[in-house]
Amino acid sequence: MKVQALADHLAKNPVDDEYQPLSTYFLNEEVNSVEIKSEDTHAWKMFFDGAVNTKGVGIGAILISPTDQHYPATARLRFFCTNNTVEYESYIMGMNMAIDQDVEELIIMGDSDLIIRQAQGEWETRDVKLIPYRQHVEDLSRRFKSVEFRYIPRFHNELADALATLASMLPYPSNAHIDPLEIQIRERHG
Repeated sequence: MKVQALADHLAKNPVDDEYQPLSTYFLNEEVNSVEIKSEDTHAWKMFFDGAVNTKGVGIGAILISPTDQHYPATARLRFFCTNNTVEYESYIMGMNMAIDQDVEELIIMGDSDLIIRQAQGEWETRDVKLIPYRQHVEDLSRRFKSVEFRYIPRFHNELADALATLASMLPYPSNAHIDPLEIQIRERHG
């Protein structure tokens, strides 16, 4: 419907000889390269995510060292969680992993805009259920020399999301231990 309105408008208003295109000046049009600033090599990265679905509730976090060593963790939660509380649970699990590894500088990345903005102090925490989580995260943050929070789009948080979804969907016994997940890349058929 809208496309037809645009077509009708263009048909009734043809371009004549007096038409002049807009002339815009782009301040940096002569720039032909972009320098990519390297990230701090001493900082660890942490990705976190949570999943709530009909099968259950799961959380996932990945801690990545400056040498690109990945430490994934996942847990199935057996208590009621909202989408926001499950995000906080995964966030706290990842921070505890970093504390256990004696990390001093940490970049925390997640796809929950609410959680990241509350952690940055940009948004107030008003939900009564989230206030204790927010306070706990603040207390954990003091254990690091530096902490930086970054919001990332969901498609950049796929591994943490996959871990959370896996934990939420797999029914396993209460005392079972599952060894760390190893992901291999194979170039040839088995």
